[in-house]
Amino acid sequence: MKSLLITGGAGFIGSNFILYFLSKYPQYRIINVDLLTYAGDLENLKGVENYPNYTFVQGNICDEAFIREIFLKYNIEGVIHFAAESHVDNSINNPSAFVQTNVNGTFNLLHNAYLSWFESPNQPKKGKEHCRFHHISTDEVFGSLGEREYFSESTPYAPNSPYSASKASSDMLTRSYHHTYGLQTFITNCSNNYGPKQHDEKLIPTIIRNALQGKEIPIYGDGKNIRDWLFVEDHCIAIDKVFHSSYFGETFNIGGNCERENLSIAKTICAILDTLKPKANGQSYATQIAFVQDRAGHDRRYAVDSSKIESLLGWKPLESFESGIQKTLQWYVEKYKEKSNAK
Repeated sequence: MKSLLITGGAGFIGSNFILYFLSKYPQYRIINVDLLTYAGDLENLKGVENYPNYTFVQGNICDEAFIREIFLKYNIEGVIHFAAESHVDNSINNPSAFVQTNVNGTFNLLHNAYLSWFESPNQPKKGKEHCRFHHISTDEVFGSLGEREYFSESTPYAPNSPYSASKASSDMLTRSYHHTYGLQTFITNCSNNYGPKQHDEKLIPTIIRNALQGKEIPIYGDGKNIRDWLFVEDHCIAIDKVFHSSYFGETFNIGGNCERENLSIAKTICAILDTLKPKANGQSYATQIAFVQDRAGHDRRYAVDSSKIESLLGWKPLESFESGIQKTLQWYVEKYKEKSNAK
């Protein structure tokens, strides 16, 4: 049974991926390493107790001795690296944490993978020829777009926040370990994810939570910043396809083909809530929308061209934004209802 190290598996995308992967691949042993900071929650992993091939280990990816021991103890033969500081606002207030986790943590994982799997550069150890390292990244490394362009895998990097700069750095480190040492690496740059289990700080959970609690729904600037939205389960399927491919050293863009303005997102959610959970006073939740001061370095538009993964690996998103947001809303309505009942 091959052992895979999943980092950040108690977070939003990682937890969705682990449950998807465990149900599909009983032949893998999954080792989930997560520090359980504010963004990681073992509640996201309800259901893993049904799988004897799952192990959780709390720890820091920046701790060299800890990661070395994980590779040795569990005979790790593959890495899917989700763990990252990811909230842009937090990166503006505390950029050093993003450099530490996203840059130094990624380096620590890459170097320990190299030491575990290779005798010397481009000389894998016997039985380790098949080992691979998949780094999960973001479309934010490319910077901001005009009205009609799309990010492709060849778009030059132009990060505009400490968060995106730290992810760009980790991408470059991953690339270097393929070209210098021969690691069989993949990099995937995804657009904005949404779906069940996303942290409350993110845009869509904030809109839903504040709407249901009768609070102001904050929208940065004029609300016309555009993002391409990718349902988390579609992202999990794409990662699966890339990880099991042989396109070593390649990067793949993963997008949902669902561009929406932030203000449009808020209005759509409010309209669905008006039907799903109407307010007692008959007012629309949209009356709670309020514009707040824009954040520093706020990129205007992201949109990715996913044609490479579509043509080479046959992947396309299964969810439209309309179907995905319905599933997301139903999950969060239940979550916040449970929290309210628990008080």
